Amino acid sequence: MTFELPVETHPGRIRAVTLGATPDQGGTRTSTVTVGGASSMPFLWFEGDYPHPPAIGMEVYDTPPERYPPVLKGVFGDLLAHPDEMAKHLVEKCGADVISLRLDGTHPEKGNRPADEASKVVRAVLEAVGVPIIVNGHGHFEKSNEVLRRVAEDHAGERLLLSWVETENYRTVAAACLAYGHCLVAQSPIDFNIAKQLNILLSNMDFPLDRIIIDPLTSAVGYGNEYSYSVMERLRLGALNGDEMTQMPMIITAGWECLRAKEAAAPVSEYPQWGELGRRLVNWEINTCGSLLLAGGDLLVVNHPESVERLRALVNDLMGGKVSSIQGCGLTPQV
Repeated sequence: MTFELPVETHPGRIRAVTLGATPDQGGTRTSTVTVGGASSMPFLWFEGDYPHPPAIGMEVYDTPPERYPPVLKGVFGDLLAHPDEMAKHLVEKCGADVISLRLDGTHPEKGNRPADEASKVVRAVLEAVGVPIIVNGHGHFEKSNEVLRRVAEDHAGERLLLSWVETENYRTVAAACLAYGHCLVAQSPIDFNIAKQLNILLSNMDFPLDRIIIDPLTSAVGYGNEYSYSVMERLRLGALNGDEMTQMPMIITAGWECLRAKEAAAPVSEYPQWGELGRRLVNWEINTCGSLLLAGGDLLVVNHPESVERLRALVNDLMGGKVSSIQGCGLTPQV
C-alpha cells in the first residue's frame, strides 16, 4: 500500500518587496533585500515555492528606551550612544541584513528632537552601512508625521522602509513615500479586516502594492503571541487564495515587543526560577520569531546578536540549507 502526500495548491502569491536602492537605482545602498514572493504556506516546498528567505534585521535607537535591558547594555556598551557606529557593528559583526532605526527621541515626551536632527541621524546610519534601512516613528502621530515626511524628502531614492501608518493616520506618510520612492509599513492591531482595509485605503491613493509590508502587530511569547499567529496565518491564507489586498510580506518586530516582556528583563534575584537573564532574553526573541515564522513572517527584527545567529541557523534549516553561511557574532551560544 502506498501513501500519496496530499498537495494543496493556491491561485495567489505573496508580492515580493525590495528594500534599499543601489546607485544605479537612485540610492546609495551596496545591497538590497527582497522579502516575500512565496506561493505556498511557509516552507511547504511540495506545495509551491519560497524564493526569498526571511530577512533578519536589528534595532538601533537614537535614544535607547528607558527599560532597555541591562543585558543589552552589557553587550553594546558605548555603541548605544552612537547609532551610526552601532549600525556598522550590527552589520559587520552580527550579520544583520537590515538596520531598523527607531527615532523615539523625537517624541515630545522623550526629548522632542527636531525633524532635521532626526534626518541627520538617518543620514549618518546610511553612510555607515550599505544595507537597507527601516526608519521607525512613534505613537505621537503629529510629530511622527513631521519627522517621517522630512526623512522621506531628505533621502529620496533610498527606498527606505518607513514605519508606520494606521487607518486613522496614513495619508501624510504614504504621500511622502509615494513622492520620494520609499516603502511603507502598514500596521493594524492584530485584526485581519483592519489590515486589509488599510491596504485598500493605500491602494485608493495609487500607492504601489509592491512597496507595502504588513505589520500585523507582533505579540511576544506570553503576551498574545498565539493571537498574532492566528491573524497572520489568516492573512497569509487569504493572500494565497487570491485576495490582492492581503498579498504583502509581513514584518515581525520581536525585539521591540520582547523589550517590554517582564520575563525577558526581570532580574534573577527576584525570579531565580526563571533562569539566567541573558539566556531568557535571547530565548524570548527566538521563540517569538520562531513561531511567527511559521505563520508567514518575512522580515524579523531583533535586538540581541545571539538571536540573529540562532535565527539564521533556524531559517537555514527551514529553507533546506539554501541560506548563505552564518556570520558569527563572537558569542558563546546559550542553550
